[in-house]
Amino acid sequence: MKTISEIAQTYGVHPVLVGQWKKEILERAGALFETKRGPKPAEDKSGEDRLYGEIGRLKMEVDWLKKKLGE
Repeated sequence: MKTISEIAQTYGVHPVLVGQWKKEILERAGALFETKRGPKPAEDKSGEDRLYGEIGRLKMEVDWLKKKLGE
């Protein structure tokens, strides 16, 4: 395990700053596990719509290329 001074030197920051970060992480670490994490339904739906739109656009491009190559 590295000391605060070693971490500070490795990343080019002041040791006091590393100490402040450590203190803040220890104080707020519990908040990281309080809420459930995972995909949000609203984001999934918009992502799905975006993917279907992309599929449609690519299908149109393929159809156009087939038509141009067939002429």
